[in-house]
Amino acid sequence: MPLSERQLAAFADKHAWQIPFDTIPRHLAGPGDARHVTHGLAAAGWSALSDPLSAEIVLRSPDRRHRLQFDPQSHTSAWWRLRAEPTDTEPGWYAEFGELVPAEALAGFTGALIVRPPQQADPWQPVTSAGWHRDSDGTARSPDSMCHIELRPLSEFSDRPSWHVETREPGHGQFPGPRIWHAYFDERTPAHLVESFLAALADRSPLQRGMYDRTGHHSAEQTPSRLRPQQVVDAHTARLKSLHARARSARRQQTKSATPPAKTGPAQPATRR
Repeated sequence: MPLSERQLAAFADKHAWQIPFDTIPRHLAGPGDARHVTHGLAAAGWSALSDPLSAEIVLRSPDRRHRLQFDPQSHTSAWWRLRAEPTDTEPGWYAEFGELVPAEALAGFTGALIVRPPQQADPWQPVTSAGWHRDSDGTARSPDSMCHIELRPLSEFSDRPSWHVETREPGHGQFPGPRIWHAYFDERTPAHLVESFLAALADRSPLQRGMYDRTGHHSAEQTPSRLRPQQVVDAHTARLKSLHARARSARRQQTKSATPPAKTGPAQPATRR
């Protein structure tokens, strides 16, 4: 589903007049613009299954294995749901994200779904490198202790844990405060996808939010950005072009590897004269 000029113009029209504010930390920056996710997938060839006049958006990957649903009218705390169907060689899996999860963090997750990072995945590495405190019991927390990551076993009889990420209001003593947003990755979600989400979430660089954009919490720090509105639009457009090119390259490589080599018959003896 290639993006139309009208869709790109609508994104530019919204952001061209907004004064961008650098917003930190990322887990409190608020949802931002969902088109960081949906435009990126469309640029990579995902197709829309949903009614264009509906608030709900459903996108499907070119191989028909992955399906993303965004439902801002959901009666549950999960506004984003991503499912992968099982194949002959890989299991199916499921991930979900709450309303106020930063779109840029979710875009890190979907970007790694489009093109797998080359390095070996270690989901803990980006958060510890960013200065988050990792506990010995399989948990980690942000420097402000408002965002928690937990690798939680399904049961005492299972060695396949699932990932839980929650940002909460400050609590009192041992009692946690109200939840702001959550992310959940089931026990079969590929580790490189979890790592890409956590890397985008724990990144120390600020996210750009408009003057009146909703943040995740009042304690989020905002300062006028050095970026001009047009630079924010240009960065979005450049990212879409990069995703489009990388997705096409990845599909060509998959096609090439799936094509069996040409069969050659046994050498024929030379004709004797």
